[in-house]
Amino acid sequence: MTKSETLAYLKSGGDSLFVLAGPCAIEGAGMADEIAGELKSICSRLGVPLVFKGSYRKANRSRLDSFTGIGDEKALQILADIGDKYDVPTVTDIHEAGEAQLAADYVDVLQIPAFLFRQTALLIAAARTGKFVNIKKGQFASAGAMKFALDKVVESGNSNVLLTERGNMFGYGDLIVDFRNITEMKDFGHPVVMDITHSLQQPNTSSGVTGGKPELIRTIAKAAVAVGADGLFIETHPNPSEAKSDGANMLPLDQFESLMKNLIAIRNVVKE
Repeated sequence: MTKSETLAYLKSGGDSLFVLAGPCAIEGAGMADEIAGELKSICSRLGVPLVFKGSYRKANRSRLDSFTGIGDEKALQILADIGDKYDVPTVTDIHEAGEAQLAADYVDVLQIPAFLFRQTALLIAAARTGKFVNIKKGQFASAGAMKFALDKVVESGNSNVLLTERGNMFGYGDLIVDFRNITEMKDFGHPVVMDITHSLQQPNTSSGVTGGKPELIRTIAKAAVAVGADGLFIETHPNPSEAKSDGANMLPLDQFESLMKNLIAIRNVVKE
C-alpha cells in the first residue's frame, strides 16, 4: 500500500491486520533506512498496511546518561525522508503540547505515550494538528479510562484515533496483559492496536536499564490477534543487543516476516 492508501485504510477501519513497526529510537539515517526498507518489502509481499515507527526523542529515560536522540529536527527529517522514499506513513511520540505541531510537520501519526494519556493539553494539541493520534493506554489504567482520552481528541475535532494496549503494571518490575482490554476498547469504535514489545518490558530494574522478555513476543502477538486486535505495534532492530533504546524487548528484524505470516494465518481463521 502507498502512504495515502494506508491512511485511508486506517480511516475506514478495514479488516486486515496492520502494523506500526520500526526501531525504538531513530539512531541515524542508515539504520532507519535499513529497517524501513526491509519492513516495506515484507509488508508489500504480505499485503500488510505498514506505518513506520521511530521516536525522534526519548523523554522518559531512567538514567541521565541514557540515549535520548540525535537531535529533534535531524531525527524528524529522517522520518520524513523514510516516508517519502518508501511511500509509508510514519509515527513518532510527542511528550508536551509544544511538540505536537513540530512533529506534525514531518510525520503522519502522533503517538501519546502511556504515562501521558491523561494529559489534556497534549491530547488537544495533537488533535488540532489534524494528524492521526495513537493513544497508548496507561500502565496503571483500565480500558474504560481510555474512553475519556479518546473523547478529548474527538471533541477537539479529530476522529482519526487509534487506541493501543500495552499491558498493566504487575508489582514493581513486570507487566501483564489483560486481553479483555482489547475487546472493551474496540467497543469505542476505533482501531485497537496491541503493543507487543512494550508489554514485555521489565521496567524499574536496579541497573536503571529496562529489561524484557522478547521470547514471549510470539505468544502475546498470537493471543492479541486471536481476540481481535486490529493492528500490532512492534519495535524491531537488526541487532537488538546493539540498539540504543529498549533493545531488551525488541524483535530481531530477521524474525519479522515469519511472525507476520503466522499472525496473518490466525487473523484469517478469526475472520471466518
